[in-house]
Amino acid sequence: MTMQDLHQRFNGVFTALITPFKDGAVDTAAYDALVERQIEAGVAGLVPVGTTGEAATLSDEEADALIAGTVKLAAGRVLVMAGAGANDTKKTIDKVKRAEQAGADAVLIVTPYYNKPTQAGLVAHYGAAAEATSLPVMLYSVPGRCGVEIAPETCAVLMAKHDNIIAIKEAGGSAARVTQLRAACGDGLIIHSGDDGLTLPFLSLGAVGVTSVVANVAPREMVQLVEAWKAGDTARALALHELVAELTDGMFIESNPGPVKAALALSNLAGPEMRLPMVPVSPANRERLAGILGRFASASAAFQEMR
Repeated sequence: MTMQDLHQRFNGVFTALITPFKDGAVDTAAYDALVERQIEAGVAGLVPVGTTGEAATLSDEEADALIAGTVKLAAGRVLVMAGAGANDTKKTIDKVKRAEQAGADAVLIVTPYYNKPTQAGLVAHYGAAAEATSLPVMLYSVPGRCGVEIAPETCAVLMAKHDNIIAIKEAGGSAARVTQLRAACGDGLIIHSGDDGLTLPFLSLGAVGVTSVVANVAPREMVQLVEAWKAGDTARALALHELVAELTDGMFIESNPGPVKAALALSNLAGPEMRLPMVPVSPANRERLAGILGRFASASAAFQEMR
């Protein structure tokens, strides 16, 4: 596959899927329905067993089944990029290999959390993981959760050493990082926004997509936003950005994925159940989310009618 082909496949909205639970077990029926809803909305990719999917509390067997099930449901219609990170390089390599065996098209590897490795440590960690697979690798820089950021120069070193490291999910909260990454790595680096609220600024600076939490709730609108930008309709893209802004903020009134699970439960799409140490959102925030969802539904319906 050429770099142009890879860019095309990574172009657009990738949904960081939740993992619905029911009585402590994975709710496969709800998960399958969520996957189909995403595909019908036109997303370009699906990300099972990532942070939003509560990967840290899934067993290896559950993760394998979710990845394989997503691949089967996708049936080649969208790219499946499996979460495969840990704060232990040996475990990360095992997760990467298992994701490849389960049929994933690519892997998303989060920066090791808690350990706070140096940049040299990140080069060694990601390098070992990349060498363990033939799949495309998307780096995931999220310093708010991991305590360390992937430096642009580190990204460049990794790309130079490993042909299959081709992308980054940038979730540091700064649009300036796009320019810094492009300056260090060139336009061969595929950049996704890891913050829904920064999708439009990221696209304007050279990113090609978003790995999205809010798309669990509003896949159609997020797809329309990215497509409007790609079509050169900046006014429509801005209108869609503003349409989803309150909903996007609402997804982070408590730690992810509590709010998005609450929103899906309020929409009768999945249950709010989580695994400890995560717990469902507070009653006050659930009520607040209900108001946000109501306003979003009305505004979205009006927007679709106008257009």
